[in-house]
Amino acid sequence: MAGLFDKFRVNRPKVDQSRSDETQRAELPSDLWIKCSDCGNAMYRKVFLDNSKVCDKCGFHHKLTAHERLELLADPGSFEEWDKGLFSGNPLGIEGEYLEKLVSDRKKTGLEDAVLSGKIELTGIPVGIAIMDFHFRGGSMGSVVGEKITRMLERSGDLRFPALVVTSSGGARMQEGMLSLMQMVRTSAAVRRLNDLSVPYFCLLTDPTTAGVAASFAALGDVIVAEPRAIIGFSGARVIEQTIRQKLPPGFQTSEFYQKHGFIDMVVPRSELRATMARLIGMFAQPVLESPA
Repeated sequence: MAGLFDKFRVNRPKVDQSRSDETQRAELPSDLWIKCSDCGNAMYRKVFLDNSKVCDKCGFHHKLTAHERLELLADPGSFEEWDKGLFSGNPLGIEGEYLEKLVSDRKKTGLEDAVLSGKIELTGIPVGIAIMDFHFRGGSMGSVVGEKITRMLERSGDLRFPALVVTSSGGARMQEGMLSLMQMVRTSAAVRRLNDLSVPYFCLLTDPTTAGVAASFAALGDVIVAEPRAIIGFSGARVIEQTIRQKLPPGFQTSEFYQKHGFIDMVVPRSELRATMARLIGMFAQPVLESPA
C-alpha cells in the first residue's frame, strides 16, 4: 500500500536533528518582513522603510525615531545640535530600576533624553527644532525634556528663527513628580515670549501626543499640523467615558477629529510633510528673518 501513495507525497526539506531548534530558527531571515501594528499587513521591510514607515495597505503611520524624523525634515547635513550633556537624575530618590532604564534607553536610542534639539535648515531657511522620541521612556517629559525645549524656544527667539516642535509623548514623567509638571509652565512661558517677539512657532503632532505635553506647548502653535490618525488628547478615552458616563463619538482623539473641530489646522501625510512644512515656515518666517532684531 505504501507504493500506492508515493506520487502524492510532498518532498519536505530534511531537518538537521543534530542542531537545536533555536539554532535553526535563528538562521531564518526573520528581519525581511514586518507586520503593521494596525491592520496586521505583512510588509517587506525595505519597502516599509523606503515608505517612511507608513503601511502600504492601510496607511497607518508607525513611530519614527528622532533621527529618522530629522532625516525626513532637515536639509542634508544642516543639523546643529544644541544643549548636549543634559541628563536626568533621580530627584525623588526612587528605588528600583529607573536610572538603569535611562541608561538602557540612551544606548537604545543614541539620545541623552527623550528629545533632540538644535538648528536645521529647511529648504535653506534656518529653523530651531526639538524632536521628541517615543522610544525613550515613552517620550515622557521630565526636567531635561522641558529644559531643552525651553532653551530651544528661547534661543530661536533671540536668533529670530522660526521654531518647530515635533511631539510624540505619553505625557509627564511620573518618576520626577512636580519637577515634571513644572515643565508645562516653563515651555508655555517660552512660547509666550516667541509670541511677544512675533517669531512664528509651529507644532507637528505625531502619534501619540497626550497628557501634559498635549496640554502645554503642543497646543500653542501658531500653526498646528498633525500626521494622519495620530492619537491626541489629555486623558485616555476610557477614563473620559467612565467620568462623563457617555459613549464617545467615533474617531474621538484622532488628528482628523481635532481638525474637524478646529483644534488642528492641517492633517498631512508623512510623504508630504517636508514640502508642507517648508511652505508654511517660508510663508510665516520670511518677514521675521528680514526684519531687524
